[in-house]
Amino acid sequence: MADRRITRQGKNEVRKEAVSQDGAPQGGQVVAEAEEILEEEYRPTEADGGMFGEMPAKKAKNFGPSAKRLMGLLKPERALMSVVVLFILVSVVLTVIAPKILGQAMDVIFTGAIGKQMPAGVTKDQVVEGLRAQGQDNFADMLSGMNLVPGQGIDFSRLTFLIAVVLLMYFVAGVFMWAQGYILNRLVMRVVYRLRQDIEAKINRLPLGYFDTRQRGDVLSRVTNDVDNIQQGLQQAFSQLLSSLLQVLGIVVMMFIVSWQLALIALIALPLSGVVAGVIGSRSQKMFQSQWKNTGLLNGQIEESFSGHDLATVFGRQADMVRRFDEKNEELYRASFNAQFVSGMIFPVMNWVSYLAYVGIAVVGGLRVAAGQMSLGDATAFIQYSREFTQPLGQIAGMANMLQSGVASAERTFELLDADEEEPETATSHLPAVTDGHVDFEHVSFSYSEDKPLIEDLSLTAEPGHTVAIVGPTGAGKTTLVNLVMRFYEIQAGRILLDGVDIRDLSRAELRSKVGMVLQDAWLFGGTIYDNIRYGNLDATEEEVIAAAKATYVDRFVRALPDGYQTVIDEEGTNVSAGEKQLITIARAFVSNPSLLILDEATSSVDTRTELLVQKAMAALRTDRTSFVIAHRLSTIRDADTILVMENGKIVEQGGHEELLERGGAYHRLYMSQFAGGIDLDEQTAASAGSAPRT
Repeated sequence: MADRRITRQGKNEVRKEAVSQDGAPQGGQVVAEAEEILEEEYRPTEADGGMFGEMPAKKAKNFGPSAKRLMGLLKPERALMSVVVLFILVSVVLTVIAPKILGQAMDVIFTGAIGKQMPAGVTKDQVVEGLRAQGQDNFADMLSGMNLVPGQGIDFSRLTFLIAVVLLMYFVAGVFMWAQGYILNRLVMRVVYRLRQDIEAKINRLPLGYFDTRQRGDVLSRVTNDVDNIQQGLQQAFSQLLSSLLQVLGIVVMMFIVSWQLALIALIALPLSGVVAGVIGSRSQKMFQSQWKNTGLLNGQIEESFSGHDLATVFGRQADMVRRFDEKNEELYRASFNAQFVSGMIFPVMNWVSYLAYVGIAVVGGLRVAAGQMSLGDATAFIQYSREFTQPLGQIAGMANMLQSGVASAERTFELLDADEEEPETATSHLPAVTDGHVDFEHVSFSYSEDKPLIEDLSLTAEPGHTVAIVGPTGAGKTTLVNLVMRFYEIQAGRILLDGVDIRDLSRAELRSKVGMVLQDAWLFGGTIYDNIRYGNLDATEEEVIAAAKATYVDRFVRALPDGYQTVIDEEGTNVSAGEKQLITIARAFVSNPSLLILDEATSSVDTRTELLVQKAMAALRTDRTSFVIAHRLSTIRDADTILVMENGKIVEQGGHEELLERGGAYHRLYMSQFAGGIDLDEQTAASAGSAPRT
């Protein structure tokens, strides 16, 4: 499909347009087509992180370069990273050596118990020879491999020392592991803190076109969820992955030190476990992708049910909404069950493979102990190594997926950081402290893409203190025109002058400080009404804020609120009406006292009575201030000094209201479409000439 981006408000508008036009219900085919568009346009994708941007990316496109760049974020923390690696190394070494020493403690107990049963005053060799003479060769072979003293029992002093050493090693290993985790968390938090600062600074340097061509959910996911995923990957994957790799390496080394024969048996399980994890893991990953997809679709169905609840109730579609929810819920249930079931098979199967190796080690180890080729303590230590061998392998598999996800999130974040920024500032001129607001467009050309020209060779003049209304069909370039004045986009040709100064020679901050803008979609932040108005000019006094509120008729409804101007507006602005929100945004623009005022369909959300009040307020406040007014409701711009009619990026008509109506051109057609039910009265009169009137 074409590049359509539907927000929640846009979805409702499409739905309303599909269901009813001019109050008349449309056919079922139209409704079905609209719902199909909504479902396709609002379907979550992995790219934009799910329905609400909650799912970060799971796979990196270029793992190697992205992982290298991610590790580069840790360069400022090289010293602490070295300490972390050292602490992990010390902890792993102590943990890996401890079973060997514990095996020595087992030998002390076993040899002491056997030695106590032997007669005192003889040597071990004499005991062994006596056993062989009695035909007990197996027992003799086992004793020959033991370091025992006949008649001597358990050496409790040595046993106590060995156990104390083991406990101390585990304690020190735990302290070092805790210390590395503490240090790693601190440095990762600093890295993520700097990354968030870089992202925030980058967002403020990005042009408006970047956000116009991307879904808000995608941008929010990169800024929030992807950064959180990076933090989780650096905190957990780095520490546990390094620790697990060192543990595997250390355990393998100790296995070969204890018994290379048993080590070969233990390592047979390694490729088998890898094959199991690879086969089952690949299948479970596909099922998890299906689970994420169905989760997003179900969330979308729930969101649509909530946002369209009134519409569903009016048309009696509750049963249909429940049916569609049940279908998607069933699909999610099946996808989730299959994903969890298959993924849950990995560790049981890997444990089964490890049990096979464990049985082989126990049998061969027992035979070697019986043959005197290995002590019981070494056999016990080796069995412990074999049991601990699978744990870090499982952690490596789990951390590998987490690291893959973290690198994928880093890749998406780096794409944001590498995006093209606004053209560098080339401020060579300055405006006077008080400006007249004289605006000139001189042969301006602009297009969003090279193959689709929009505005070509446009020239116009806005005199100081005049109101210029811009009308025309959707896509004519009305909003684009004022965006060029604000330098949200850079023109390709021509010049735009403010009081004779090319706006490209001004800094964006200086230019925009002279402009007040009110958009069609009112935006309020969480805070008091007073703070929202004062946001237009942080240096404004309380008297100036209240004066602006009175001029825009905000004061009349604020006084009726229990907390007045200190009424706190929530993030959604649900405790004030749409018209009241728009009035607050207008008051915010007026308190900034701009030289140039831009109103982009600013009265579209207010009722008719409030609209009249706002028009009176704007008429007074437009005095000595140049104003650009974009309007679809032509009744709001009758008193404009100049009306520009735009079509396909060009000004096709220009003049006053009465003058343009008399011409019978594009403005006349727009006016008739609004105030005569879409019927051109002149054409109707001509078509009916000569026919008898109805009685």
